[in-house]
Amino acid sequence: MTERHVLGISGGRDSAALAVYMAQHYPELDIEYFYTDTGKELPEVYEFLGRLEGFLGKPIERLNPDRDFDYWLREYKNFLPSPQTRWCTRQLKIKPFEEWVYPSVAQGITVHSYVAIRADEDYREGYVSGKETLKTHLPFREAGIDKAGVIDILEAAGVGLPEYYRWRSRSGCTFCFYQQKIEWVRLMEEHPEAFEEAKGYEKNALEHGSPFTWSQGESLDDLSRPERIAKIREDHELRVARIHAKRRINPLHDTHIEFDEIYGSAAKLCLTCHK
Repeated sequence: MTERHVLGISGGRDSAALAVYMAQHYPELDIEYFYTDTGKELPEVYEFLGRLEGFLGKPIERLNPDRDFDYWLREYKNFLPSPQTRWCTRQLKIKPFEEWVYPSVAQGITVHSYVAIRADEDYREGYVSGKETLKTHLPFREAGIDKAGVIDILEAAGVGLPEYYRWRSRSGCTFCFYQQKIEWVRLMEEHPEAFEEAKGYEKNALEHGSPFTWSQGESLDDLSRPERIAKIREDHELRVARIHAKRRINPLHDTHIEFDEIYGSAAKLCLTCHK
């Protein structure tokens, strides 16, 4: 072996569409599809991975880290991960990938990594390893494929979109700190056991002196109070209404509004988790 071709699946729409695109346009490449599993993912993610495997006709390899979220939480003195200290991405996503491919790199094997950065995402960059034989490729950017193109690819292939897009904007752990407050409310409704687990982690962290809560500015206990839930829903609906008011009336226009349009650019999000 002198070369490997690898493509990471996040559980989101873009990376799934890239897997479909590569299988259709480059069938001669023996691409290894992988998924770094934290063990704290939404059940809808696993269902979506199964559908994608059915289309690809080959398994998506699970890169389970040697140590799970609970282990690393203890290592970080029970401090929750946050936008300021994203140890979850480093330890549960990037590190397993590096341990999977670096032995090949050390042997002089060229590893081609395909990343689902779209043509309309100029603000994003791919993973940079610093290794000469670990090369990152951005097929969507090169082919001019944007968000609409990604959706077209998945629909045409019969894979469709992940079910969680019905109530949440992106893949990732159930307690991802990048969720909007309305998404925390919806997590409580869709997967109450996962919400309660997140509350447990948060209480434990606060008791150990962690300065962070999952949702910026308030604990999940406070967020889940009935009056607070009502206010979060009201604020969200007002944001949606303002965007609808700005749009021209067009019965053929897709009325779905994505969270990026409501809450601003997703440029800050972890590329590893949310593609």
